[in-house]
Amino acid sequence: MKEYILGIDIGTGSTKGVALNLDGVVMASSQHHYPIYQPHPNFSEQDPEMIWQAFVKCIQNIVGQLGDAPVAVSLSSAMHSLIPVNEKGIPLSQMITWADVRSEEIAERIRSSAEGEAIYRQTGTPIHPMSPLCKLIWLRENQNELFEETHKFISIKGYIWHRLFNQFETDYSIASATGLFDIKNLCWSEAACRLAGIRINQLADTFNTTYVRKGLNDESATLLGIPQITPFVIGASDGCCANIGSYVTDPGTAALTIGTSGAVRITGPEPVYNYKAMTFNYLLNEHTYVSGGAVNNGGIAVDWLLKKFLNQTELNAGSYDALFNAIETIKAGSDGLIFLPYLYGERAPIWDANSSGAYLNIQPQHDQNHFLRAALEGICYALNDVIRALEDTSVEIKQINISGGFITSSTWMQLLADITGKKLMVLQLEDASAIGAIFLAINALWPAKALPVIEEPALITPNAENHKLYAQTFPLYKKLYEDLKGTMHLLHQLK
Repeated sequence: MKEYILGIDIGTGSTKGVALNLDGVVMASSQHHYPIYQPHPNFSEQDPEMIWQAFVKCIQNIVGQLGDAPVAVSLSSAMHSLIPVNEKGIPLSQMITWADVRSEEIAERIRSSAEGEAIYRQTGTPIHPMSPLCKLIWLRENQNELFEETHKFISIKGYIWHRLFNQFETDYSIASATGLFDIKNLCWSEAACRLAGIRINQLADTFNTTYVRKGLNDESATLLGIPQITPFVIGASDGCCANIGSYVTDPGTAALTIGTSGAVRITGPEPVYNYKAMTFNYLLNEHTYVSGGAVNNGGIAVDWLLKKFLNQTELNAGSYDALFNAIETIKAGSDGLIFLPYLYGERAPIWDANSSGAYLNIQPQHDQNHFLRAALEGICYALNDVIRALEDTSVEIKQINISGGFITSSTWMQLLADITGKKLMVLQLEDASAIGAIFLAINALWPAKALPVIEEPALITPNAENHKLYAQTFPLYKKLYEDLKGTMHLLHQLK
């Protein structure tokens, strides 16, 4: 019999499952994708049923590959999703994703109000249209009939958990990313719920991230092909799980993930508040905070480059190889060309949904490859901006443990090392969030067992000459946004 724990990461673009045995060996994996719908400008929605089907297929495929059911299942999930449901847990509308910015005016209203900073400090969540707090206010003001008929407002993980157990439950980590949860007292915030216009009993019951439930309902057990008594660990958010899966538990070490978006995160016993940069503070468990900042423009900006510059309509591994081969022909600094990567607005540290992408200092010698390299440099500058904001209010970051799809590119990793000036450690080639969910299951079910250790991690060190050049350019990158911010907003109004 094969004994393994199954970690499931319910992401924005796909759901991925990873099977790990108790010695830390990856035995199988499965991934299933689904679309994002944008029915109106600034909207970003998904079908919860499609995500449920991807979740089911991940488990079915891995059980089929290994021929045995898992000894436990643990869940990681994207943050900031919102689904209005009825008493039976049936969605009353599509799910609103983190990328939805329809409530930008509401977020700005809260940010500039007298209570804005107090809400931020109590909940740990940046005041931004990504947060369910702002989404709820938008629904109340614009779709009041839907708002009033909703029984519960839940996340995508909460939806899947209800499909499994017929219970409205969530974990501290997902709750702490809503803008509605008191991260110190571990309960829903009366002030935030009052601002949103909802009752506390319209939200799920909350539990620590090592909470275990058994007793799958008959339908789910049959569909998944696993015993009803299989323990499910509720787990945490994808960012918090990625910190564990990347072995980021000590001061001075950060986790950096680039997938569709990107994030930099540190782990500590206290929140790291910075209202200007609005660092987030999410709960890994009842005693531990994951603090950091997320950027909108990670892999999604790279896909834009491939489609618009290299005319790649069907993206595959060869598409990305062509991009990275092209930028290797250009020297560090792109001959003075600078790119502000705010194609999809930006979160940390500028928190400006009306920002936009821009190339600066275009000169006759610049060709297509210069534009490609400058864009990758811009994405790395944006992440470096988050790193510096964290260091301003916490400790110096000496090492960054990296994960996400970008680790398949040695070119991109070296570029990031050169711009940040930090050592990069590649500790996990499989999905760090799914692995982190598995580590939470080990803590919950086998607390005396040490977590598996990666014996020989890959190390990327910065090129000193390149870093010196980038260190001179980085302040100019930051100044350009400040100089252009007003013009970006005027252009946004014209659009």
